Amino acid sequence: MKQNILVKLSGDAIDLTDAQITWMRGMASKNYVVIVVGGGTQINEAFNKAGHPVKDFGILGRDDLTFEQRQLARDVLEKNQAELQDRLIGIDLPLTVEIPVIQVGSVLCHVNGDQYVLSAYNGFDKIYVVTLPGARHDIKVEKFEKYPKIEIKSFQE
Repeated sequence: MKQNILVKLSGDAIDLTDAQITWMRGMASKNYVVIVVGGGTQINEAFNKAGHPVKDFGILGRDDLTFEQRQLARDVLEKNQAELQDRLIGIDLPLTVEIPVIQVGSVLCHVNGDQYVLSAYNGFDKIYVVTLPGARHDIKVEKFEKYPKIEIKSFQE
């Protein structure tokens, strides 16, 4: 029986390495895979460029955004989504790429990628959080240590 697998891919890790593609191909050949692509670093850059303040995240992420800021953040995430989908064309991976934004009524609600993972926890058999190696990897390991279905992965260039 196929498993439901969620992969949260950091925006800083969307330049897929051969190792990542091989790993994803192996999972997607036997399972239903959903990728959620982040973009915190790129959103901060876009905010700086547009003159918006970059604040510390609240418990669920960016929590006091104006409509214009929410649109800009969504645009960055959708750009990451499109770039990742383009990279996956031709490598025969049956998977879905999403962004961590939900729409409730007509309101855009940004959800921190890590919180998005937790909100989807009960629906997936296995969850991978893919981030950069080193300190960011170690922070994620500590953050998710009490969730047995979540595994932190990082790939070397």
